Amino acid sequence: MALVKFGGGVTQMSGSIGGTTFARNRSGNYARSRTKPVNPNTSGQQTARNAMADLTTRWSSTLTTAQRTAWNLYGSSVLMTNRLGENINLTGFNHYVRSNSIALQQGETLVDDGPTIFELPQADGTLAVAGSEASQELTITYDDTVPWANEDDGHLFVFQGTPQNGQRNFFNGPWRFLATEDGLLATPPTSPLVAPAVFVITESQRVWIYARIWRADGRLSQPFRADIAIGA
Repeated sequence: MALVKFGGGVTQMSGSIGGTTFARNRSGNYARSRTKPVNPNTSGQQTARNAMADLTTRWSSTLTTAQRTAWNLYGSSVLMTNRLGENINLTGFNHYVRSNSIALQQGETLVDDGPTIFELPQADGTLAVAGSEASQELTITYDDTVPWANEDDGHLFVFQGTPQNGQRNFFNGPWRFLATEDGLLATPPTSPLVAPAVFVITESQRVWIYARIWRADGRLSQPFRADIAIGA
């Protein structure tokens, strides 16, 4: 679905109409031919679809009226940003699925009670990544003093993108789950997190990662990124 912003004409567009996809990067707006994935039914996509189906059923059949009301209040109180950069509010159902789908796919405990703190977790501005062709490992550094790391059931979920040529400056997928760092009150984790690369990495390639912070009360941050040129 495309989002179109009208002014004295069309001033912003994001998404696909017919065979054309509209988007924006640091250089401005652009249009390209729409491409369809070679395999639109990968195991990762199946897992994501199954998670959404399970959570949809759980929302209607398992959650109490009070729990749904709490999620709706959270949704109406938290501003999100759409692809046009505009502030919007998601429904409680949208937030419930958004927060819990990532937890369900990674085998973490679901949170049915709606959050009572009406803000998203802050992105970690210190996130950085390094990688080595020889070790085939990625080293992710992060701020281990922030709240998620010092609470039980807090998590940092990290995803790796497919490696790109070194001169590439933009990347928006595909992504694959890389690793989870678990928060603990008794013995908090310490940075860095070292994980085997899920895609083979080669010297001078450019690799992007993104991460999301999950709080124990079910709040999920927006994704935040880092990238690196792979070393020898």
